Amino acid sequence: MAQQTTCGHLAALTEIKTTDEYVCEECIKTGSSWVHLRTCQTCGKTHCCDSSPNKHATKHFHHSAHPVVSSAEPGERWVWCYVDEQMAGY
Repeated sequence: MAQQTTCGHLAALTEIKTTDEYVCEECIKTGSSWVHLRTCQTCGKTHCCDSSPNKHATKHFHHSAHPVVSSAEPGERWVWCYVDEQMAGY
């Protein structure tokens, strides 16, 4: 079986954008709640995950085409590429 190589979007990361504010601004605007948070590695905005009612991180990807998010959860160290559907730890 061939070994899968890391996608170009993940390989291109030189630093991981993080957040000091553990909120989804889009959920705050609508009075909604979230489960977990993801930080866009292109623009640095933090949105809620797909387990959250509004799935703002994925909506942000579809609107902006920014391909990679990282977990914004304390203690989690991973990134996800929406385009290639690949995850990597860091």
